[in-house]
Amino acid sequence: MTRSVSLKLYLSIVATGLMAFCGVLIETAMNVTFPTLMKQFGVNTATIQWLTTGYLLIVSIFVPISGFLKRRFTTKQLFLTANLTFLIGLLICSFTNNFTILLVGRLIQGAGTGVALPLMFNIILEQAPLDKLGFLMGIGTLVTAIAPAIGPTYGGLLVGLDWHYIFRILLVLIVISLILGIGSITQVTQPKHVKLDFSSWLLIAIFFAGAILAFNQLASSITMALAYGVIGVAGLILFIFRTKHTSNALVNLGVFKSQPFTLHLTGFLIMQIINVGAAFVLPNYLQLVNRVSSLEAGILLLPGAAIGAALAPVSGKLYDALGPSKPIKLGLTIQLIGVVLLLVTALTANTWIVLTGYVFVMLGTGFAMGNIMTNGLAQISKAQSIDGNAVFNTLQQFSGALGTAIISLIMSLAQVATNEVHSTAVGAQHDFLLLVILELLAILMLLVGLRRGQSKKTTD
Repeated sequence: MTRSVSLKLYLSIVATGLMAFCGVLIETAMNVTFPTLMKQFGVNTATIQWLTTGYLLIVSIFVPISGFLKRRFTTKQLFLTANLTFLIGLLICSFTNNFTILLVGRLIQGAGTGVALPLMFNIILEQAPLDKLGFLMGIGTLVTAIAPAIGPTYGGLLVGLDWHYIFRILLVLIVISLILGIGSITQVTQPKHVKLDFSSWLLIAIFFAGAILAFNQLASSITMALAYGVIGVAGLILFIFRTKHTSNALVNLGVFKSQPFTLHLTGFLIMQIINVGAAFVLPNYLQLVNRVSSLEAGILLLPGAAIGAALAPVSGKLYDALGPSKPIKLGLTIQLIGVVLLLVTALTANTWIVLTGYVFVMLGTGFAMGNIMTNGLAQISKAQSIDGNAVFNTLQQFSGALGTAIISLIMSLAQVATNEVHSTAVGAQHDFLLLVILELLAILMLLVGLRRGQSKKTTD
């Protein structure tokens, strides 16, 4: 039976995509507010970044059970749960002036986003026709790759007015999403009465939390960092052991038997760290080094975000027409130019050089990131697509949280110097050096992954 793209399918993608967009947008919208919030709440960089790191950690804990949720509940039930949970978190953050309550609201939002993100991709994978898959996946990836880039602009425009409006405006979008989803989301497969492997879920949560906490403790206590690291690794080892010895696995780790899938996934995750890292460093760099306002910082980052957003669906069409190799290689090359430019000019960069470097970073993201995910999922069987999607979305959020923790740590270590302007520039230089190294690693992984993926198709 040939699938067609119905109006209801488009509307359901818009409804879930809008919800996921709000969830991902808020990740980096908060970054530009950090200098303001640090003064208001009297906390340092290491503490304030938990508004992003804690949020991403909760998202990465909830996404792994997306396969179970997809099989156990209807799509509309999941949509309503995610939407209303996120709505509650927004309401809390819209009116509080207490840091602890603000953090609680962010964690509640993370739970909603953790359910919402894989839902959008599952609808596309389950209902989209093959000849439109690249285009629709490009639109879906636009949300997860470009929304973090738009976040600093959005946050910068509002923080000068009142940072609460960052959350209040999203309330309107979430209600629109709710109305569209109720009327458009349809069920194409019957839910099954499957049980949640709670032990596996707990173990993967321990791994994620241990890894993030380890990096967050490095600046203050090596002993505590090592302790958290050991706990995290133990959680991962026990998770893998349990998954291999249970018939009710939380995630089918068999997807990792496909080397091309694993290589695409690795490159994808590295690009996520680069995107989140740049979106974390640049708003603070522009405000503390170039002495621009939060509003100006947000506006300056808008062109890069807009270009990346515009290219995401276009690159999906290129995937459908030309295959994965050309748009992915083009995107990787452009992004490398961007991070190298930011690195070599970090200590002396004027505002326009920063703007140009960020445009190149997001231009590369627009060409490559969606196609990497689409082609990575093409390396596994249709039956494994739900698990593959869960793996991509889970590790994307985890890598975002991990990347934020690492980038923040590097910046915090540099900022111990008395000269705030110079120390921030040095911290940014060190962060950009890490991003260049990661970019080169991503290029290597994806070139090998593309070659082996093509060889696999030829053999098949």
